[in-house]
Amino acid sequence: MRMSIPVVKAILQANEAVASENRAAFDAADLLAVNLMSSPGAGKTSLILATIERLPASLRAGVIEGDIASTLDAERIAAHGIPVVQINTGGACHLDAPMIRSALPHLPLETLDVLFIENVGNLVCPAEFDLGAHLNIVIASVPEGHDKPYKYPGMFQKADGIVLNKADLMDVLEFDLEAFQHGVEILRPDVPLFIVSCRTGHGLEAWTEWLFEQHRLRRKRYER
Repeated sequence: MRMSIPVVKAILQANEAVASENRAAFDAADLLAVNLMSSPGAGKTSLILATIERLPASLRAGVIEGDIASTLDAERIAAHGIPVVQINTGGACHLDAPMIRSALPHLPLETLDVLFIENVGNLVCPAEFDLGAHLNIVIASVPEGHDKPYKYPGMFQKADGIVLNKADLMDVLEFDLEAFQHGVEILRPDVPLFIVSCRTGHGLEAWTEWLFEQHRLRRKRYER
């Protein structure tokens, strides 16, 4: 009896096709889609809220929340009057492009300028699945330790930008910033690194200004 062997490559190719459709939908709506990836507890939701608070009032933001279960983060977002859709993966360790496509009809894309996609907390699987976002942002946090770029190179190699969150704990936890920066430079020497604290506000202005500039450049390219 011959056994059927599933081919992971075919799964990824199918995902890529839907990701391209998602990206076309984002472009048609003239918005910047940002995929946020991190381990659990790094502060994705906190960063989203802190970023939206600091973006120009003219930029309207929406959020897709990805979790294995619960709507806790989506409820935090909705409490601020921000359009949000929850995706519960039911055990899957990442979002994929078809999941994002299923969420889009539930968002007012035509009224949004920025769409934040909060991926499932995981430093492995999300890196493999293109969602159609324009930017992939990796969020690390000081309590996780400075070794994450060395242990999870695949994730950091996918990054268009890296945010190191909870910088206010750096001295308390003896975080080796130089070692972290060296690990990032080995993998992505030109990627921007933002050292922030969502609790104190440290570094958030530089991060938000960079994101606003990415939105401006994206719109400029699209207008051409």
